[in-house]
Amino acid sequence: MDIITQGLLGGVLAQSVADEHEKKRASFIGVFAGLLADADFFIRSADDPLLNLEYHRHFSHALIFVPVGAAIATLLLWPFMRHQITTARLYIFCLLGYSMSGVLDASTSYGTHLFWPFSDERIAWNLIAIIDPVFSLILLVTFMLGLWFKLKRVAYVGLLLAASYMSLGYVQQQRATNLAEELISSRQHTAVKYVVKPTMANNMLWRSVYNHDGRIYVDAIRVSFFAENTIYEGESVKQFKLDSDLPGLAADSTLYSDIQRFTIFSDGYVAFDPEQDTVIGDMRYSMLANSTKPLWGIVINDKAPEQHADYRFFRNSGEEVREAFINMLFGRCNDIEC
Repeated sequence: MDIITQGLLGGVLAQSVADEHEKKRASFIGVFAGLLADADFFIRSADDPLLNLEYHRHFSHALIFVPVGAAIATLLLWPFMRHQITTARLYIFCLLGYSMSGVLDASTSYGTHLFWPFSDERIAWNLIAIIDPVFSLILLVTFMLGLWFKLKRVAYVGLLLAASYMSLGYVQQQRATNLAEELISSRQHTAVKYVVKPTMANNMLWRSVYNHDGRIYVDAIRVSFFAENTIYEGESVKQFKLDSDLPGLAADSTLYSDIQRFTIFSDGYVAFDPEQDTVIGDMRYSMLANSTKPLWGIVINDKAPEQHADYRFFRNSGEEVREAFINMLFGRCNDIEC
């Protein structure tokens, strides 16, 4: 989830146990602890662009790391708080503030290493977009009201609303998944694996991605609350296979290792960018829900196998793309071309 929402959730969780005289102090502590998990963003290397990709939302978001993360937050805040609050109380607020960072990121379409070190699988429940303004607004209003009224039940109500919104995401996901499975069946395809993810800032328009017969198929699915559901059939692209697509690349080279690392991160949904033959893209994400134009990928140079691949974003948010996205989201594509 975006860093602001992480902090707000941490603040509201701390408010849920704070007494009236502690409310402001606990709110600040909870926000700080909620933000701390994302400090792994700063794990990076100028020589290895993929290092940040591997370690952002990694061990610091694992459930087993929660007590450790809370202890680190306590140590960082103690010099400033030691005359205002007991160490035990400080740790409790930090523990609550830090506690849901990993779970919240696991609920998004990006995911996190929630069960590290017991499993290296990146958990992504795909219940909510990485940025969802409705979810964030619920927490923001709760946080501000909690500061104003200084009542624990404000936090309880806000957390209940946030959980309810997350549950709505699950319902929408299941509806979108059923439509995706129907589409796959209608094409007489056998999906080796598939994923259905919410698109940016909403839980109505979903992106379906699946593998069939060596190709990756991408479609958009609009799951309406009141109107008819809609499928916007999209594009397909040949799935990238390292040994067959780059047969001359040495298995012990730096580039070979980088491509493997990116493939693991992308859960195997990788393909050459249709418009850039030196870019291997993560087909799970795109600015447009039914497009095979990746949102990010690695730039490779097989003529220099000992150079690291360069990790880049491709945010094509021009007017044409924005209009197509909005038209899909609001179901206007039956009347106009998207």
